[in-house]
Amino acid sequence: APASAVFMAVYEPVKQAIMRSQPADRAFLGPLSAGVAAGLASSVIRVPTEVVKTRMQTGEFTHAFTALKTIVAREGARGIFAGYGSFLLRDLPFDAIEFVTYEQLKKGYKSAVLKDERDLNSAEHSVFGAGAGAATGLLTTPLDVLKTRLMIQGQNGKYKNVMDCAVKIVQEEGAGALFRGWQPRVIWIGVGGSVFFTVLEASKQFYAPKRAGDAQ
Repeated sequence: APASAVFMAVYEPVKQAIMRSQPADRAFLGPLSAGVAAGLASSVIRVPTEVVKTRMQTGEFTHAFTALKTIVAREGARGIFAGYGSFLLRDLPFDAIEFVTYEQLKKGYKSAVLKDERDLNSAEHSVFGAGAGAATGLLTTPLDVLKTRLMIQGQNGKYKNVMDCAVKIVQEEGAGALFRGWQPRVIWIGVGGSVFFTVLEASKQFYAPKRAGDAQ
């Protein structure tokens, strides 16, 4: 997907640049900053895609192109970027938490279990990707609920902003409503994290500069 390509293109260069400028005890700032930067860069694609997908899931539209054209015609840029603030509120913390968790799990395992004798293999990347994705999915469920409510409200919105949305949900439905749907979200994002990080690590190895001895 284009958004994923943008994300992956931004993440690794930013992470390496930050890590080179920080001491070892602040190495976590690399994936933290890179996750935020990559999430912000890819949001210009992810948000319109998410708006169209969410509005189609409610039954308002049956075709993506029709949905995009109609939303832009009726609601303008504001409509196609509906919930942008809540999207960033959910996805920037999500990306930062997920990547920091993954990198720390990987680092701890390599040091404590592998004794730095080898790099992780694909299966290990997959397991830690799943764990990081599942944990992050659970922690950010309330933000996802707020984002979804704001995106599907259309022109005559019930909610004024993120805070107003959160307050009304708690008042009208109880605090538990903010965690509605957490189980499938944890499973889905856990599986997604497993695949994403495995592909990411394989891509990093494939595109890494080859040393002279490796080419033989």
